[in-house]
Amino acid sequence: MDERPPVVVDPLSRDGGRRVMIHAERVGTAYSLFDVLEFLRRAGLPDEDRAIDDPELIEWRGGGPYDWNNAA
Repeated sequence: MDERPPVVVDPLSRDGGRRVMIHAERVGTAYSLFDVLEFLRRAGLPDEDRAIDDPELIEWRGGGPYDWNNAA
């Protein structure tokens, strides 16, 4: 089976955000892990901390859940 996770988080963009897709629909741009968790909550998906490391739920592209541009 070639089933993809329902959530895809793209690499950092120039503005420091990461595009988030849920079920192939763009739901917004996350600027932190908290934003991703909020998108999961709104979509009715598990938003517990352990969900962020579940490769069956989220495909992290260009870095993992702790890779954010925190430069000011």
